[in-house]
Amino acid sequence: MGTAAASSSLAQELESRHGASNIVPSDDSITRNNRRKVVQFKASHALLIIFFLWIFALHALGIYFFTRGFLLTRQVLDHKSGCASPPIDLPRASLGSYSAGCWYPKTFDKAVVIIIDALRYDFTVPANDTTHHFHNALKVLHETAVQQPETAFLLPFIADAPTATLQRLKGLTTGTLPAFVDVGSNFAGTAIEEDNLVAQLRDAGKTLVHLGDDTWHSLFPGHFDPNLTHAYDSFNVWDLHTVDNGVTEHLLPLLHSEAKHWDLIFGHYLGVDHAGHRYGPDHIAMNEKLKQMDRTLRDIITALDDKTLLIVMGDHGMDTKGDHGGESDDEVEAALWMYSKKAIFGHGHNGLLEPPRTAKERPVSQIDLVPTLALLLGLPIPFNNLGSPISEAFVGPKKPDWEKLASVNALSAAQIQRYLHAYSAARGLDNEVFSAANILWTVALEMWQGAKQKAPPNAESLAAFVRYQAENLRVCRSLWASFDVPSMIYGILVLGCALAILGFYARASTPFRAEDSPLFVRLIAIYAAMGLALGLSLRLTGIFLGTLDISLLGTAGGSIVGFAYTILEIPSGYPLPAPSSTLGWLSLLLTVLQAIGFASNSFTIWEDEILLMFLATFGFTSLATSIRQPGFKDRVLGLIQSSVFLVCTRIASLSRLCREEQMPYCRSTYYSSATSSTSASWQLVIPFALAILLPSFVKGYYKGTRSYVGSAVLWIGVGLRMSLLASAIYWFLDAADDNNWLNVNEDILRLVKTSIAQLVLGVSLIAGTTYYIWATPCISIETPSEQNNGNTDTAQSKKPRNMAVFGYSNMHGSRYFLLVINYLIAVILLQKPMGGGSIGLLTLQILALLEIIDCNNLSKSAIGPIILAMLGNFHFFKTGHQATLSSIQWETAFIALKTIRYPWSPLLVILNAYGAQIITAVAVPLTVLWKQPPKKKGLLGDVAMAVATFMLYHAAVNLATTMWAGWLRRHLMLYRIFSPRFMTGAVALLVVDLVGIVVAVGGFRWNVVSVSEVFGWA
Repeated sequence: MGTAAASSSLAQELESRHGASNIVPSDDSITRNNRRKVVQFKASHALLIIFFLWIFALHALGIYFFTRGFLLTRQVLDHKSGCASPPIDLPRASLGSYSAGCWYPKTFDKAVVIIIDALRYDFTVPANDTTHHFHNALKVLHETAVQQPETAFLLPFIADAPTATLQRLKGLTTGTLPAFVDVGSNFAGTAIEEDNLVAQLRDAGKTLVHLGDDTWHSLFPGHFDPNLTHAYDSFNVWDLHTVDNGVTEHLLPLLHSEAKHWDLIFGHYLGVDHAGHRYGPDHIAMNEKLKQMDRTLRDIITALDDKTLLIVMGDHGMDTKGDHGGESDDEVEAALWMYSKKAIFGHGHNGLLEPPRTAKERPVSQIDLVPTLALLLGLPIPFNNLGSPISEAFVGPKKPDWEKLASVNALSAAQIQRYLHAYSAARGLDNEVFSAANILWTVALEMWQGAKQKAPPNAESLAAFVRYQAENLRVCRSLWASFDVPSMIYGILVLGCALAILGFYARASTPFRAEDSPLFVRLIAIYAAMGLALGLSLRLTGIFLGTLDISLLGTAGGSIVGFAYTILEIPSGYPLPAPSSTLGWLSLLLTVLQAIGFASNSFTIWEDEILLMFLATFGFTSLATSIRQPGFKDRVLGLIQSSVFLVCTRIASLSRLCREEQMPYCRSTYYSSATSSTSASWQLVIPFALAILLPSFVKGYYKGTRSYVGSAVLWIGVGLRMSLLASAIYWFLDAADDNNWLNVNEDILRLVKTSIAQLVLGVSLIAGTTYYIWATPCISIETPSEQNNGNTDTAQSKKPRNMAVFGYSNMHGSRYFLLVINYLIAVILLQKPMGGGSIGLLTLQILALLEIIDCNNLSKSAIGPIILAMLGNFHFFKTGHQATLSSIQWETAFIALKTIRYPWSPLLVILNAYGAQIITAVAVPLTVLWKQPPKKKGLLGDVAMAVATFMLYHAAVNLATTMWAGWLRRHLMLYRIFSPRFMTGAVALLVVDLVGIVVAVGGFRWNVVSVSEVFGWA
């Protein structure tokens, strides 16, 4: 709006407030009227917050019920294997004691178990191609296995997904298959209650020592000798050396000590894993770390005596970027190496002396370590174990000892049979479930016993037990892949009802009215209480659901009925939602197509490219609709901003992080290479370019409405620019630290980096929020006056003739955008340079979208919030993320912190992973505030509809991914594609719900208060 028009409107508003007619309202009546409007607005706003919190609760409840039925769990038995009660009798009269061996004669008195976190199998075998830094650095394992096959062997060690350290340690000590739901506890593990190797060692009176990763103490509290044990923080992936140096510093003296006051040492090295997370596997830092491990292992071998077993293993591998958590080959293919100076190992059962060249040859499962180590140390096999003894450890150095192999496999198989019998009884399973396994057990047992009577057991006896154990594993995997379908259905129904409610509320033909809020909240609360009472009553009748579950379902169901009844109670009603414009129909079409597409694994894999196509479709459609606008200014501005939107979308698409399933049709550009987790040197230009250009671009949009005045000058011209410059300096120092560019002490450099990060976050989220709350509107008022001739009265001598009001036409939008800038600063800091560039482009796309909405008069259309939501999802991929566990950038937790701190560390990871969605959620009110007059009526209702529409899109995506994951629960790609996408969508929905409610709707209140203090309440 021009200055003259602004002057005229302002004059009218001042007349309405202060009186320009003969009847002048008293100051008291004006004050009372304003107070009444203030109270009415604040009450309606509070009720709106309550309503949206109820929607959030429905989403959380639906996700809870579906997740509980979908993510795999298993019933844990508290049975313990006893030393004096073997599952099958062996002709060994001296057994039954820890000194000789419980179930089988022990081979070793002591053991040293070294875990090199994320030791991938191909890190340990030689390669002719030395172009990769991880090749030919750790040589000792393969070297000893080849030169001394009687003392050492090296095998691929296959992990079960999820490949997170906590879940792998559970499998390595219990011998059980993992439950996928455990992955959520990787930040804070809970103690293992079921039978396990560590507990068996403690019960045997052994002195246990732990060195390294402190996850062990979460799993086995009180099991380790406090005087010899030294634990270190496991999550600081920026630190490659503290843990490793500490383990070696305490381990070697224990081995060299003549009086060995220990029986078993667990040494858990983290440097290889951290090097992978920080740099990726193909980096000089990985080469140096593997060479360090090579030197350390040679020192350990030298210090070892004849009675001690040495085991070196990886708990999982890492993908091409150095991350893990999923089930790709690189993530599950770890290495296992066993060594003893006794020369008792062999390969006679297969005649292959050299280690496998690839992890596809002769692999063993990680759960096989449990019975192997238990029998070698003379311990009972843990009760819940499903693994089999590793043949190389028992076959003997010369002629194959088939009797020994058959005996240890008979013990292991008999324990598995005992466990399955107890498990079937506890679960009430039908005998048919294990019928095939029982037949194989009978055959194997008869073959073994018959062979013992006639001749020593042979290879056929061993093969019979192997077939039995393989069948058991197959049955157990299928059992623990049994889903709680009723719970999943409850979750889907609740999510579906929440989606329908949002659809009615957001897009009904009759817009939301603030006066309807009390009726909504009151009836929802009443019916929720009735539903709770009904649920508890049903529980008393003996219904199968637990008290908590039936209470939650009853409350949710009652509140949903209450909302439905409210629609009928409102006199004018809420007609069914239906789009009223071309772009409105486009928003519906794009949402429905995306929801349907998640049924396809190819669609889910290529979701980033699909979103690019959808956004481009909107851009070209907005070009077409802008051409049809009657006003020349609107046509030109619409064409320009549509072009800006398309160009930014295309540039943003150049930032890619490819997932494994996209190869070889995708090339990653987010990091310096496909095998790196660090930025390229040229990418460091991006943060500095942002600091120079982005504030200028934002300033240009503000100047378009004469809004670059007042609060905007300080926060955009100074606050935004200086914060972005500080972020650029941070990432330059980070690259300097990675590449050793500066001759500065590492601790000092890290202190400077964290100080800069804390300063930027403090300025953006604390100072920025405070500034936003108290900031005045972005306007400037000039009142030129002229002196009246012959009039000396001061009040009359200067009469305002014309008021120049700069920023009047965009008073709401220009001030509210300051809140978006706060989160923009924080998110850019927490992204890698390429990700920061993506967020900068997102900012321009948001501003272009707002102008398109204004030019096409679409402030009440669904297209604005829907495209904002799509932009958030699109830039989720452009900031180096995928719907996979391995793409989570855990190192973000240490950008502003030296150690893990709750809740700040997880919050930093969330800001990194969902930064784009958070920014778009904060920006939603702008779709109805941009270029709106100060006293426009019904703004609260318009903002409510926009926020509800934004939540509606994310709720539709979440419901679609939830339903398809449930429907395709037997699909081969469930845990590689569909399950991670469901979890990504669920977390995104909860995050945008909270941000939309607390920040967007809450921030809108302060915007209205600030504007209304100048122009009065509408």
